[in-house]
Amino acid sequence: MLQDTDPLTVAEGASAMTIFVEWEPGDPGTPPHRHPGPAFGYVLEGAVRFELEGEPERVIEAGGTFWEPGGDAIHYQDGNALSDARTRFVVTMLCAPGKPMVQLVEEEELAQRAHLRAPRPTD
Repeated sequence: MLQDTDPLTVAEGASAMTIFVEWEPGDPGTPPHRHPGPAFGYVLEGAVRFELEGEPERVIEAGGTFWEPGGDAIHYQDGNALSDARTRFVVTMLCAPGKPMVQLVEEEELAQRAHLRAPRPTD
């Protein structure tokens, strides 16, 4: 078993998609965003810099898994933690009906919720 998550709620009528993501060396990834439903990932190659609201930033290396509950929590980072190699991972995301799979978070909201972000490694 690579990953076991509990609890998990899926809205009736939800959809799911699995995507392949490839970041070049040093790519910061998707800007801060959220998903309307849970997301589950597996790192195929390289290392992902991963940070969810309220949790410290961590690096997930090849063979590692990650998940996020979706909903209101902001996903701050999903970029390549390596400056000299490509990173590749797959993610399966569940989406609530009528919602976009990824919603970027505006700077104003980031500022309002700054107190919910875990201290940064350079803080």
